Amino acid sequence: MSQFDVTVIGSGPGGYVAAIRCAQLGFKTALIEKYSTLGGTCLNVGCIPSKALLDSSEHFHNAAHNFESHGIIINEPKADLARMVARKNEVVEMTTKGINFLMDKNKVTVFEGLGSFESATKIIISKKDGSSESIESKYTIIATGSKPSNLPFITLDKERIITSTEALNLKEIPKHLVVIGGGVIGLELGSVYLRLGSQVTVVEFMDKIIPTMDGALSKELQKVLKKQGMKFMLSTGVQSVERNGDSVKVTAKDKKGEEVSVEGDYVLVSVGRKPYTEGLGLENAGVDLDERGRVKVNDHLQTNVANIYAIGDVVKGAMLAHKAEEEGVFVAETLAGQKPHINYNLIPGVVYTWPEVAGVGKTEEQLKEEGAAYKVGSFPMRALGRSRASGDIDGLIKVLADEKTDEILGVHMIGARAADMIAEAVIAMEFRASAEDIARSSHAHPTFTEAIKEACLDATGKRAIHM
Repeated sequence: MSQFDVTVIGSGPGGYVAAIRCAQLGFKTALIEKYSTLGGTCLNVGCIPSKALLDSSEHFHNAAHNFESHGIIINEPKADLARMVARKNEVVEMTTKGINFLMDKNKVTVFEGLGSFESATKIIISKKDGSSESIESKYTIIATGSKPSNLPFITLDKERIITSTEALNLKEIPKHLVVIGGGVIGLELGSVYLRLGSQVTVVEFMDKIIPTMDGALSKELQKVLKKQGMKFMLSTGVQSVERNGDSVKVTAKDKKGEEVSVEGDYVLVSVGRKPYTEGLGLENAGVDLDERGRVKVNDHLQTNVANIYAIGDVVKGAMLAHKAEEEGVFVAETLAGQKPHINYNLIPGVVYTWPEVAGVGKTEEQLKEEGAAYKVGSFPMRALGRSRASGDIDGLIKVLADEKTDEILGVHMIGARAADMIAEAVIAMEFRASAEDIARSSHAHPTFTEAIKEACLDATGKRAIHM
C-alpha cells in the first residue's frame, strides 16, 4: 500500500494549491480527483469558463454598440454561440492541462477516482472501471468544494431548467432567460446572454441584488444593468417553476404577497452553492459536520480529527477560489511547523459583470451595525480622464475609513477593471494604511486607479481634485 505524508482530496484551486505547497515543503504528496480533469469547479465549470464567455460576449456587445463611437464602422456583427463555447472549452482545456504540468513538476502523485475514508489514515480510491486501491496518509486535506444549490420545489431537468453548469454549454441563445437569484453567478451568466441579445429577468428574494456587498454597489450595479436592458423583480419569492414544452413559467409572490409570474424559454436557478461531502466516508474517519453540512474546523482549519484538515467551499466562509487557495497554503505551512496567517476580512469579492464590481473589508452596512465611527469618501468614474477616454464612465469608488485614526476599513468599487484594481486596496489594508497614505501616493495618469486616490482624498477632508 502506497504511503504519503499528505493526501489532498479534490483538485480545485484550494486542493491543487495545497498539494503544490505541501510538495514544495518536502512532503510526499498525493492528490485525488474523481473527474478526468484537474481544476475542480473553478477551472472546469466555474471561474474560468464563465470569464471566457463573459469576455467573448463583451467583445460582441462592444462591436454591436460601442465600436461606432470609436470611429470603427463594421457590418452588423453576428453572435456564433457555438464558437464562443468552443473557445471557452479551449481555454478550460489549456488551463486544466496546466495543472497537470504543475503536478508533474512538483512530483505530486495524482489518483483519478473517488477518494473516501476507510479510517482517519486510510483512504480508498474507487475508479470508474470498478476497481479500487487504498493508500495510507499521515495527514489528509479535504478540498472537495461545493455544488449548485436548489430550491426544494424546483426540478432541475438540465435542459430548460438549468444550473450554472448547463448555462455554460447552451446550444442556442435564449430568447428570454429568467434568472432565479440576484447574486454573483446569476448576474454574471445573465450578463453573458443579455449581451448576446437575450431578454433577461432576474427574480430575487431580497430587496437588492448582490446583497452581501456594500449597498452603494448594489444600487449602482442595478442601475447600470437596467440601462443595459436587464429586468429585475426584487423582494420576490419564487413559489413554483413549471415547464411546458420549450416554455418555463416561474410563479412567485411579490413583497405585497400578490402572485406574479414570468415566462421564458430557459430558467437559470442560481440560489447559491452548498458544500460537497457525498461519498467521502467522513463517518468512517469520525469527522464532524456543522448544521449547514460544512466540515467543522478550528482556527487552524483542523477538523475534530487531529490529522485531517479541510479548506475552501467545504468549510465556513466565502465560497471563493482565492480564499480556498490561501487556506491551502495555510494548512501546508501549518503542517510544516510554520506560522502562516489569513485575514478573512481582506478576502476581496468580485462580480465580473461590466462594469466589474469589487469590494474588500467592511461594508458601510456592517460598520453601522457595529456602531463604528467612520467617514466616507467617494469618486465617480465619469469624472476620470481614463474612463472618458475608454468610454467606461459608469461606476464609482467608495472608501470607508476610521473617523479618528483614518485607517482604511473598507473599499468598494464598480467600474472598468475593478477586479484588478481591488488588489491595491487589499495591499493597503494588509499593511493597515490610512486613506491619507493612498491620497499621498502617486498614481500614474491617466489610469483607472486614480479614482482610488481621489476617493481617499475625498475621505480625508473632502480634498478630491477632479470632483
